[in-house]
Amino acid sequence: MTDIIAYHAPRIFDGTYWHSAAAMLVADGSVLEIVPQAQAPAGVMLDHMMVPGLIDLQVNGGGGVLFNNDPSPDGIAMICGAHARLGTTATMVTLITDEPSVTRQAIAAGQAATHVGFLGLHLEGPHLALSRKGTHDSALIRRLNDADLAMLLQAAHDLGHLICTLAPESASPAQIAALVSAGVIVSLGHSDCDFDTARASADAGATMVTHLFNAMSQLGHRTPNLVGAALDDGRLWAGVIADGFHVEPAALRIAMRAKAGPAGMFLVSDAMSTVGSDATELMLNGRRILRAGGRLTLEDGTLAGADIALIDAVRYLHAALGLPLEQAVSMATVAPAAALGLTDRGHLRPGARADFIALTPEVAPVAVWIGGRPVDMTP
Repeated sequence: MTDIIAYHAPRIFDGTYWHSAAAMLVADGSVLEIVPQAQAPAGVMLDHMMVPGLIDLQVNGGGGVLFNNDPSPDGIAMICGAHARLGTTATMVTLITDEPSVTRQAIAAGQAATHVGFLGLHLEGPHLALSRKGTHDSALIRRLNDADLAMLLQAAHDLGHLICTLAPESASPAQIAALVSAGVIVSLGHSDCDFDTARASADAGATMVTHLFNAMSQLGHRTPNLVGAALDDGRLWAGVIADGFHVEPAALRIAMRAKAGPAGMFLVSDAMSTVGSDATELMLNGRRILRAGGRLTLEDGTLAGADIALIDAVRYLHAALGLPLEQAVSMATVAPAAALGLTDRGHLRPGARADFIALTPEVAPVAVWIGGRPVDMTP
């Protein structure tokens, strides 16, 4: 075993409890334990609180790179690097609906990628409902066919982690079951399905819902639809974009109170390439996306992804909605880790990967470590 490094901090959140005047002992890239500072050797002295590294399951781009426009290992490295500097230590790089050839390039890039912050791929589409396409190109949306299924089954075998967002209208329960049996996390989204159809997809093995409330059939008192299924079915984890634009604050508070467990809600950024850059617009499938006032929209005003990193969503829940910081952090660490079935991250208990960040009281990251190694914070 290599030397033990002690990281001293005023407060350390291990994913469940706060430890005051504590030190976290790290060796070989893993957490050994958290102890009182008086019991720890000398080490790295931090002036800020420490929390687990954030886990983002839906990242379309960052640092000026959109994965659809650069589906390569270098593109993955640029995106993960940009988000790592903002506190995200594990990233599911996301491909939005595109040509089959681009999907194949993205899968090949995921197989070849070696960047330390890369967790896997999230394929959002093209098997969606046209009526809930959002910013996805309607000309590219189609039902899941046998060739698509075979490609996804092979990708699940070759990738560490794979999430597929699809609409129940565009895939059968048997196809969903086949994906799940191969290890794919099936997430329901961009769908106009009713409550019973959503539940049937969960029966087939779907375990997630993509960006709750957005691009889906809404909750009605006689027609609960996909939003109702996401909140009522304890098997379904629900991702949510907390940026003040995608979901109205009252709706978000209601959803958090209403969500049935054991599966809960987790934060996603749905970040586009603008995050970590000074770009004022970008291109997706030949269409301009404009950046203004913290929002990204198509020229017709349709929301087109988000202009936040995951730490911004944590800060929003804490500062704007008044959630305790530990609850907000947990929705970006503990919850997404559980949703993906990870046990070695999302927390700082013994045996966890030493993925952690130092945060100011304003919930701004000042230092980040992945696997016990400091991240270069230079853009």
